[in-house]
Amino acid sequence: MSELPAPHKVRIGLQGPEIAPIAWGMWRFAGRSRAEGAALVHAALDAGIDLFDTADIYGFDGSGGFGDAEALLGEVLTAEPGLRSRMVLASKGGIRPPLPYDQSPAYLAEAIDASLRRLKVERIDLWQIHRPDILAHPQEVAKALDQARTAGKIGEVGVSNFTQIQIGALAAFLDRPLAATQPEISPLRIEPIENGELDQAMVLGLVPLAWSPLGGGRLADPQDARAKAVAAALDAVGRDRGVSRTVAAYSWLMAHPAGIVPIVGSQQAERIAEAAQALAVRWTREEWYAVLVAARGEGLP
Repeated sequence: MSELPAPHKVRIGLQGPEIAPIAWGMWRFAGRSRAEGAALVHAALDAGIDLFDTADIYGFDGSGGFGDAEALLGEVLTAEPGLRSRMVLASKGGIRPPLPYDQSPAYLAEAIDASLRRLKVERIDLWQIHRPDILAHPQEVAKALDQARTAGKIGEVGVSNFTQIQIGALAAFLDRPLAATQPEISPLRIEPIENGELDQAMVLGLVPLAWSPLGGGRLADPQDARAKAVAAALDAVGRDRGVSRTVAAYSWLMAHPAGIVPIVGSQQAERIAEAAQALAVRWTREEWYAVLVAARGEGLP
């Protein structure tokens, strides 16, 4: 049986950096010592993972902690300045408790500056709007992002949790194309594969960064018939390739032609290293579609 193409490096934006086709997410990064944080950063870099995805709200517990994940990474980078050149730094903003969302031009400028201060860097390689603000006109949002990019504060621009229409609206007003989109995609959430989101990403040249690629942990402990069927299809490939179900799930996403980049959420060094095994896993069409059929719960048309 013929194999699908091997995972390959992905370019963020027309002029942006190339990244490995798997990333590390830092939404549970806060709350540890600088030494512990540095150990995780090294674990990701040593595994060949170079896109580090954080956000200003990571660390927020409902009353405090806003910015804590960025601040901890800033401490790590200050202690070891050489780490910055080895990573592609991504962050997000636009969620402003308790509003909850604010993409007014004044706040976007404030949020980007605040992230730069916490991270202790001069530039964020990829800055993403975390969730869409219904009350913000996309033309005003685009203007604020273009100004931040012109000022050298951010490199490429992306969005997270945007609909296709919202992506198209913002893209229409930007001076330079959007570079990335960050939807929830996993073998248990295949809607972006079937509803046109990934097709739009390919048309617009967006890198899809998949958050919660393991279905929020449901793949590890499947409870319903559908999740068990998906797990079984992943296990069949995992056993054949000598990898875990987790690694099989990451590699299944990476086999999609849109160049999906799964964001590993683990904060354990050994799990981060294990995730990088997905770079070597190849799928056949038959195997890949078997997982999709299990996820659909019915046969293909």
